[in-house]
Amino acid sequence: MESFVRFENVGKIYNTGSISVTALHDVSFDIGRGEVCVIVGQSGAGKTTLLNILGGMDTADSGRVFLGDRDITAFSRRELADYRRRSVGFVFQFYNLIPNLTALENVEIASQLTGSASPAAETLGRVGLGDRAGNFPAQLSGGEQQRVAIARAIAKSPELLLCDEPTGALDYSTGKQILSLLQEQSRLRGITVVIITHNSALTAMADRVVRVRNGTVESVTVNEHAMPVEMIEW
Repeated sequence: MESFVRFENVGKIYNTGSISVTALHDVSFDIGRGEVCVIVGQSGAGKTTLLNILGGMDTADSGRVFLGDRDITAFSRRELADYRRRSVGFVFQFYNLIPNLTALENVEIASQLTGSASPAAETLGRVGLGDRAGNFPAQLSGGEQQRVAIARAIAKSPELLLCDEPTGALDYSTGKQILSLLQEQSRLRGITVVIITHNSALTAMADRVVRVRNGTVESVTVNEHAMPVEMIEW
């Protein structure tokens, strides 16, 4: 599998007054293009910092991060903004929808950010919400709101889909539907999907599992037989 994401000895330290906290140290791993990668670890292990650096929302203090042949650690602030806008889709635990816009309008925001966006109505249909396009977020269930958030993320045809505990606010069956949808983006559209979670059961759906502990990578496992989400129990 071609290496698409590459971390090389990445470190990150946060300074608060006279206190320094090492969030990441000597982090190295690869993710193949089009893979589902699950990054698993306990709270405080460094997962979110890692995701924020990969997504261009934070910067590394040391080491390098590549997406394809692009060294994103060398980007200027303007280049990082363009990278976030064009190359990365974000799905968070809480949906971050704009409450006074309809589902369709929330997804249409993506088409205003990039010139290569898929039609918003078509993308909503792809996540099973074609008949809910005119509804506002408050009129949607949690699972439906998360589907809108995924539609918004994939509407701009990102190379990379970054998901921060995407099922944390959902019930079991709805969470499985959302994870199945994310796995589908990899299988059908070739999008590289990175999911961070504390739930180790989700590693069964991954092509690659990165275990993070105390701010560094404990292990990387390639799973030759990733399971469909429907077959996973937790």
